[in-house]
Amino acid sequence: MPQSLPDASISFPMLGNWSIDPPTYFKLGPLNIHFYGLIIATGFLLAVLYCAKRSTEFGMTSDNVFDVIILGVPMAVICSRIYYCAFHWETYRENPISVLYIWEGGLGMYGVIAGAILALVIYCRWKKLSIPAFLDMVCFGFLIGQTLGRWGNFMNREAFGYETDIFCRMVLTTPSGRVYSVHPTFLYESVWNLIGFTFMHFYSKKHRTYDGQMFLIYLAWYGFGRMFIEGLRTDSLYLWGTSIRVSQLVSAILFVASVTILLYNRFKRHPDPENMFVNRQKAAKTAIVEGPAGTAEDGGSNRDDSDNAEEEIGEEAEEGTKEEIKEDTEGKDSDE
Repeated sequence: MPQSLPDASISFPMLGNWSIDPPTYFKLGPLNIHFYGLIIATGFLLAVLYCAKRSTEFGMTSDNVFDVIILGVPMAVICSRIYYCAFHWETYRENPISVLYIWEGGLGMYGVIAGAILALVIYCRWKKLSIPAFLDMVCFGFLIGQTLGRWGNFMNREAFGYETDIFCRMVLTTPSGRVYSVHPTFLYESVWNLIGFTFMHFYSKKHRTYDGQMFLIYLAWYGFGRMFIEGLRTDSLYLWGTSIRVSQLVSAILFVASVTILLYNRFKRHPDPENMFVNRQKAAKTAIVEGPAGTAEDGGSNRDDSDNAEEEIGEEAEEGTKEEIKEDTEGKDSDE
């Protein structure tokens, strides 16, 4: 069956006898503004605002969030395109230059995640920030973007599943009258990610005990859901010359690896929350402000040194967490 039906009307029988036929784009002067891109941009903006709002809870600043975007966006696009084209090479073999035609579609979500993480690692090394703590923060942005982004697939009538008579099926009716009743996999993944975001938001407020914990939970949650949803889709990328779905395989590996690390940390490692990057920063800042003697004469020199305080804090926290970062990132790097 077709992998996309952009001209089809959409209905959900479980919601009643009605249908909609939304356009895939609208005109703004000479420009065609596609709803897919608009939805992606909205999800990206909300993700950035959310991460900036909560940045201090992870030992970062809103400026760190905005700065990493400069490097993260192009790297995410490049890596997502490489991911897609590598497993869809037969489409581009005859005209390799078409790999650059990203406006024709063809991006892979795991490529987006890999590119964003690569940019984050480079930025954190440069700024002497904790990679696991930064990952804890940005994984919420991933979930927000993935939750909203799937509705771009809805507008394009793509990324749906096999034909089915399940109660929550989506019915696509072409202008010629051909009817396809399919799994609304875009909806499955959007709802799954929304539930995961809600759970992780509240869990992280009171139960986060070490850097990298939320990112591991994200990988486990997203990997588990995507592993099953991918098996229903009609547009999957396959491992070269096999019937193995790439995203399904990656999801399974990430799920098993992240759950294993979570269980190890929970029952064997017993991490101390005081070792989290944000708590190390607070402790270092308190030591700098109070000074060794705490006398009135020291107050002036403390104020004179305040311009360098943030850099000193970052360096001290980095030195104190090198071992922790190494332990956490080794597990994550192997997962990716």
